Amino acid sequence: MFEDIQLIHMNVKILRFWALLYDHNVKRYICLSLSVFHVATQLMYMMTTDEGITGIIRNAYMLVLWINTVLRAYLLIHDHDSYVRLINQLKEAYYELINRKDTYITHLLVKLNRQGQLMAKGNLFFGLLTCIGFGLYPLTSSERVLPFGSKIPGVNEYATPYYQLWYIFHMLITPMGCCMYIPYTSLIVGFIMFGIVRCQALQHRLRRVELAKEVAECIRYHQKIIDYIETVNGLTTYIFLVEFLAFGALLCALLFMLIVVNSSAHVAIVCAYINMILAQIFALYWYAHELREQNMAIATAAYETKWFTFNVHLRKHILLIILRAQRPASIRLGNIRPITLELFQNLLNTTYTFFTILKRVYG
Repeated sequence: MFEDIQLIHMNVKILRFWALLYDHNVKRYICLSLSVFHVATQLMYMMTTDEGITGIIRNAYMLVLWINTVLRAYLLIHDHDSYVRLINQLKEAYYELINRKDTYITHLLVKLNRQGQLMAKGNLFFGLLTCIGFGLYPLTSSERVLPFGSKIPGVNEYATPYYQLWYIFHMLITPMGCCMYIPYTSLIVGFIMFGIVRCQALQHRLRRVELAKEVAECIRYHQKIIDYIETVNGLTTYIFLVEFLAFGALLCALLFMLIVVNSSAHVAIVCAYINMILAQIFALYWYAHELREQNMAIATAAYETKWFTFNVHLRKHILLIILRAQRPASIRLGNIRPITLELFQNLLNTTYTFFTILKRVYG
């Protein structure tokens, strides 16, 4: 169905396998039920644990990831039709660009598919590293611990055979959670990357425009881009706000954990956790920033037309494009602030500030 659009093919295929997109079968209920059950046992553990600070931070990190996983799966199911319409809209716009048979646009699409496929595989690779980290952590400990802190009232999870059964359950559910969590992010970033290419295609058309009909088509295409970006933003703005707050706190806690763990194996595992967070949010912030910049560049492309040779009516149309591009459509956090690299830098700066405070208090 999407084999030619490698940008989203892998992500849609994985989400469809778990029946979170298109298909509606028992897999959906299995993965959701097991994930909700797992989150419930984690919450029970966090409320009753007497572990030290490193154990609490580590399990809080995992709990946030699993809550995010369940939230993403719920949003995919709740807004299923909206996501399917957005995917179909991307598909139609993609083939519309292909059918123009423009060398420049074709090159953009080939590059887009290559980058999207690389990003999807890269994110899954980081997810695999994190899964391995979860599985290896108990092996590096001098006492019995589980990959995830979990507890069921009345059951001693560290006694044989419960410990072995819990360990097997955790190692089976981890890849499933990874395949629910990561493809969602890659899919959304893919939507954003395609929005960038549509902006670049519009800039290319504007620089070559000569007729009134072409200007009118560019205006309509610009509005389609705006509508497309607003649709993506509407589906993701609040979950990105939750992630911004949660991941900022987690990065701070994980950095603090680096100075209190007492083995190189634990340091390596914590570094893998940090890398996964950074890989996930950096790709999003990078492409969201680029999308905003390319939207603003539409104004420059419109000005670079031969507007001074057009009649007054066409000049007004060009002016409309320039004015609208001055308010660039963008992906926002909670519909409050655009996602940009500046925001990513602010996140890192704030995280490091709180980390230094924790370090001083701990010292």
